[in-house]
Amino acid sequence: MRDFDQMGLVVDWVDACRKGDLATLLDLYADDAELQCTCNGRHLYRGRRELETYWGPKLSAFSSAGFGLEEIHPAQNGIDLEYSVAGALRIRASFRFSAEGKIYSTLCEPAQQRPHDCGAC
Repeated sequence: MRDFDQMGLVVDWVDACRKGDLATLLDLYADDAELQCTCNGRHLYRGRRELETYWGPKLSAFSSAGFGLEEIHPAQNGIDLEYSVAGALRIRASFRFSAEGKIYSTLCEPAQQRPHDCGAC
């Protein structure tokens, strides 16, 4: 069992997305974290610089369109989350964590729509 609150960390991630707070969002990730997005093809982002390149434009879209928490629950090795953008577009994200209490990996994929319709994750 980890000695940090994984669920709380993902809730902090949701809050940073809602506020469009890129600095706080990036601070939740480990320095060598990776994010794999399969919404529009398969893309892999590694490290703070690439995560910043990925998240910068997304957060602007989230804050103007609206970002909603749909489901959050523990998974076998982390936390699974489903969120919506603009009240309709749903994205599934799976988070895994480092021993230091940071997000080490994220996998995001479309939920309840065809992959080519997902442009916000």
